[in-house]
Amino acid sequence: MARGAGSERGSDPVARTRGAVRRYPGVLALDHVDFEVHPGEVRALLGKNGAGKSTLIRLLSGVEKADEGTVEIAGTALTGGGSREASQLGVATVYQELSLIPKLSVAENYHLGALPTGRGGLVRTAHMKDAADAALVELGVKVDPGMPVGALPVAEQQMVEIARALRGSPKLLILDEPTSSLAAAAVDVVLQAVTRIAATGVAIIYVSHRLNEIRQIAHSASVMRDGRLVETVNTKGASSDDIVSLMLGDAASATEATARHTSAPATDRPVVLSVRELSVPPKVREVSFDVHEGEILGIAGVLGSGRSELLRSIAGLLPPASGTLTVFGEELRRWSIRDMIRRGVGLTPEERKTDGIVPLLGVDENIVLADRGSVRRGPLLSTGRQRAAAAKLVSALSVRTPDVGVPIGALSGGNQQKAVIARWLHRGSRVLLLDEPTRGVDVQAKAQIYDLVRKLADDGVSIVFVSNELEELPLVCSRVVVLRDGAIATELTGADITESAIFAATLADGTGSAAASTTGESE
Repeated sequence: MARGAGSERGSDPVARTRGAVRRYPGVLALDHVDFEVHPGEVRALLGKNGAGKSTLIRLLSGVEKADEGTVEIAGTALTGGGSREASQLGVATVYQELSLIPKLSVAENYHLGALPTGRGGLVRTAHMKDAADAALVELGVKVDPGMPVGALPVAEQQMVEIARALRGSPKLLILDEPTSSLAAAAVDVVLQAVTRIAATGVAIIYVSHRLNEIRQIAHSASVMRDGRLVETVNTKGASSDDIVSLMLGDAASATEATARHTSAPATDRPVVLSVRELSVPPKVREVSFDVHEGEILGIAGVLGSGRSELLRSIAGLLPPASGTLTVFGEELRRWSIRDMIRRGVGLTPEERKTDGIVPLLGVDENIVLADRGSVRRGPLLSTGRQRAAAAKLVSALSVRTPDVGVPIGALSGGNQQKAVIARWLHRGSRVLLLDEPTRGVDVQAKAQIYDLVRKLADDGVSIVFVSNELEELPLVCSRVVVLRDGAIATELTGADITESAIFAATLADGTGSAAASTTGESE
């Protein structure tokens, strides 16, 4: 995909910080950060979790005030008037978690907080739909503005969110992980929209962990580490390994951080999970596959291909219309989530924050959640046993937390994910269904999760690994099945598991031309 228009370097910056410092109790979140972005520039903002990216965004969007230094928008210093002040100066922010109201229409969500009214205060419904439609068409998206926004695919919901942010003609658009929940084909819709927006002169700050996206659309990338802005690089001149090294603070390359998993397929080992002719209309159609003991089976597919629905059905959350499961030799025609947990199958869901953890409960409470009976003393829960059981798994899985009693919501995404996996190990599960286990976590946390998954497989745990990020499947999987339109399109093993091969298999016509094109651009 072509890059957006070049930034107007001769012009004054749209946003600028000088010596920005932000402190929280016991933490220096921003350490004298100098940053600026110009009209028409797409500036990537990179860094591990805790590097300071979110804090810098909060300062630029007016949500928080710098303890030292200045923050300027269009030449005017923010005075601590909150997000309204920054918005009035031309800042719009789209956060990672969508803020749409699912039951309201696309047009109503687009105009949320500012419904157009006519005489007598009546809402101008036709005008409202026309304006929403025009705004989305400008971004390259055509949907019915009268339909409930919750009925749209996630990629199109994301575009409604971006269109709404642009409604006030901002000078600066901040996009926080806009593609983290999107599959490869849907990502391109967002990237093309970003290019269009930048071409109109809007400055864009683009936060992402996906380096291939950064290299496609960003003119430059600012790398943060430990609260400092360590370097801003031209994306044409810096390799992905260079950027990763800046993020990690050492010479580790992306390849060194995530060594390829090269074990042979475990097809000579016992089958522990067998799926036969499983259908969950309208998303899953007659899917069949086996998972062997100690195997890491990858499942790939574009948004809407049925990956998550397949895992949720196997886990007992979505009843199938037809098909059977055989779990450790026992055939099932009907099953519930209780049945699957009892038989040693555990699911880590795609939406970790809403479905995977109880944020206000401690790490220890979250870990024992699926098997509280094991930490009881008589009829009562034993806090000591609970803490001891959790501490053992926290140590084994390298979950970083100051104490097992800390609310799990205070942990980074990567550590939350490891704690959810620990829950099923505490239960003694021998089959793990991992739905987007690295979603929204930084490069280093991803490498740790890859290592953990490999170690579990070496210990005989069988793993089904679903991912949107096609480049990570060759790093951990010895076999990959690709879903297309709810059915298995192909299966790849060993050295045939490459990002380009997986991407080609997801295409509707089965050709590899788009894969070759995409791979060429990202390299």
